[in-house]
Amino acid sequence: MTPVDSGADAALATRVRQARAELDAHTVEMVSWHFHEATGCPFWLERKGSLKFDPLAEIKCFDDLKKFEPFQDEWLRGGPVRRWVPKPYAEKPIYVFETGGTTGIPKSRIAHEDFRIDYSLFSRTLPDEHFPPGSNWLMLGPSGPRRLRLAVEHLAQVRGGICFCVDLDPRWVVKLIKKGWMEHLEAYKQHCIDQALTILSAGHDIRCMFTTPKLLESLATALEKKGSSIRESGITGIFSGGTEFTPQWTRFAMEEFLEGVYMTPTYGNTLMGLACSKPVTREDGYKISYFAPQPRAVIEVVDFQDNDQVVGYGQSGRVKLTTLTREFFMPGFMERDEGEREPAYLQYPWDGVSGVRPFHELAEATTVGVY
Repeated sequence: MTPVDSGADAALATRVRQARAELDAHTVEMVSWHFHEATGCPFWLERKGSLKFDPLAEIKCFDDLKKFEPFQDEWLRGGPVRRWVPKPYAEKPIYVFETGGTTGIPKSRIAHEDFRIDYSLFSRTLPDEHFPPGSNWLMLGPSGPRRLRLAVEHLAQVRGGICFCVDLDPRWVVKLIKKGWMEHLEAYKQHCIDQALTILSAGHDIRCMFTTPKLLESLATALEKKGSSIRESGITGIFSGGTEFTPQWTRFAMEEFLEGVYMTPTYGNTLMGLACSKPVTREDGYKISYFAPQPRAVIEVVDFQDNDQVVGYGQSGRVKLTTLTREFFMPGFMERDEGEREPAYLQYPWDGVSGVRPFHELAEATTVGVY
């Protein structure tokens, strides 16, 4: 899955082999969990009878997941949502998180602890000097039935802080864009920024923030009009995510309004969790490379015509996502994104993806809202 050039560092080569072995073992464990009568969910146990192979006997490594047909997003639309709950979690408190939902019934994912696990792991990647333990957070992002809101709140809590949130409906933003109501869109964006300004001015000692590129730029502009800035407001660390993250925008942000405030890009969604980025540097042309939280989730960049064929390093392809947790098994889901395949590096010794953007065959039908 991740071949290493003959001249690659020996330590990286060792890490790559270890990560691949861990992924293969984790894959077998998760398939056994989801297809065993005592632990599987109704959806996969019912589907087991129609498969042309025995997953308990024939899935022996990650590559064997190609035996499954591509995961269909329609399977996640509508209910009953409890068909996705594994038997050991049947009596546990269950959350349901939804995707955009701007075109009919949204996709749903159940959760018990997954979002907490994912963001506890992500917390370990944040440098304490920029995200000081005990600091309070601002969540300038979507509210409502979103995994992200609770996840960021948990991130603040696991780091010893409290999270303050705005009220933001991204579905309404997309509707305004589709209707061409740009005056209403600008007013709603200002409504969200005003909430953030109020929180930052209220003496809550906020040092850390999640937001999207569009909202971050708008917040910086609003603070500038008040004679302040992101840094002067007290923010020292930002983690952000969204399709607007390009090398050009990242350079603009770093040079024009961040004033040395640390920012780390992320790539995530309800179905995957959160992919971290390799440090973004001027020397690397502000390139943004994302790495999934393997082995819990795996990103592959595959050929546009053959979704089982991984493209070469630096080549373009469609993003293919596999999620492998005890709560959720999703093999071979074709994302609505494309990008370039990136090689492993020491911190994340597996494939990554850069240049993430809407899949070109769907781009015209894709409305980018607050992200």
